[in-house]
Amino acid sequence: MDARAINAALRKGEEPSPAELSWFAHGLADGRVSSAQAGAFAMGVCLRGLSEAGRVALTLAMRDSGHVLDWDLDAPVVDKHSTGGVGDCVSLVLAPMLAACGVYNPMISGRGLGHTGGTLDKLEAIPGYSVTPDEARFRQVVKEAGCAIVSASANIAPADKRLYAVRDVTGTVESLDLITASILSKKLAAGLQSLVLDVKVGSGAFMKTPEEARALAASLVSTANAAGCPTSALITDMSQPLVPALGNALEVDLCLQVLTGALKGPLLELSVDLGVELLKTAGIEDGEAKLRDSISSGAAAERFGKMVYALGGPLSFVEDWKRFLPETPVIREVTADRAGVVSAIDGEQLGLAVVDLGGGRRVETDQVNPAVGLTDVVRLGEKVTKNQPIAVVHAAREEQADAAAAAIRAAVSLDGPAPDLLPLTLERIA
Repeated sequence: MDARAINAALRKGEEPSPAELSWFAHGLADGRVSSAQAGAFAMGVCLRGLSEAGRVALTLAMRDSGHVLDWDLDAPVVDKHSTGGVGDCVSLVLAPMLAACGVYNPMISGRGLGHTGGTLDKLEAIPGYSVTPDEARFRQVVKEAGCAIVSASANIAPADKRLYAVRDVTGTVESLDLITASILSKKLAAGLQSLVLDVKVGSGAFMKTPEEARALAASLVSTANAAGCPTSALITDMSQPLVPALGNALEVDLCLQVLTGALKGPLLELSVDLGVELLKTAGIEDGEAKLRDSISSGAAAERFGKMVYALGGPLSFVEDWKRFLPETPVIREVTADRAGVVSAIDGEQLGLAVVDLGGGRRVETDQVNPAVGLTDVVRLGEKVTKNQPIAVVHAAREEQADAAAAAIRAAVSLDGPAPDLLPLTLERIA
């Protein structure tokens, strides 16, 4: 087989066979397929699309391009995945909550894509935290802490590792087929017994409309179940950042506030909604009560601390996390240029502002500054007076703060009436 022939067929609208997709996935893994050919393939799939059978075949091919884990534990092995949004740090809260409720959560996560932040980038804001343990260490941390959030090793869906990086820099992030295969190849390779998907919709998500979100949720759920992993999805609102902070260290700070019981609100509520789905699948009753008790009792925070220390982070991180998180030399309030009501927030533009500050990547080789970002971002429906702060910029340089301030003012609309606020969880796809 030949990558050029597969890409040429894609260009004509001809779907590759399962055998061709398997060859291409293994070629991504072993280097027979070049980065240029991978980019052409991603663009071909993005423009032409795959059938449902093609999506399943690509997902399984990417899963089988490497090692598939098998677990021998005394409780269900479960996981959650989000399709990405701004201010979305649910994984850092939900994983230890689940562990405290008696299930295991080996969470293989990714880095930032486009305007959205990455779970691994957030965790790397913690000094010493290693997202790349070997398999033996990964297994040991899952067994002892109940959860471990890491990157896919070289042996876990290696085809996706290459294609994931290419998608981020070739304008092909939003492809339903590639998102499905990317998410599920890693999740299925983790040897899960159940999975819940958080499919975001709104200005801060990749899926901007309910129809797009439903299509992605249906694709993910049908593909995962066809592969033998019981899966459901929640479609959740991303018409504004989930938390009023964007940026790696800044989001870790908010997560620790939630885990230690100091902060309530959307991050905790969505974590509970997703956790209830997973615990129900695992046969655990009274899931909501157990999840909330994991916060009030301190059990979830304890699990997070165990995970951080076991993966190289500070022993006392949970007790004094602000001491360990990096800060920027420039911290500046951004004020409203007029009075009004916050009628819309362009979450994608806010996310890109964080990327421009250095909190994300424009190209694969970019180094992420974990300290930069935004805090105290106003919420939809909030009344604002002229010169009132609408966000705080955390920047490395003054000129970066200037650019971010302009982007924030453009992204926050103060025109029009107060919007109808949507519930966090909009729909369930079984």
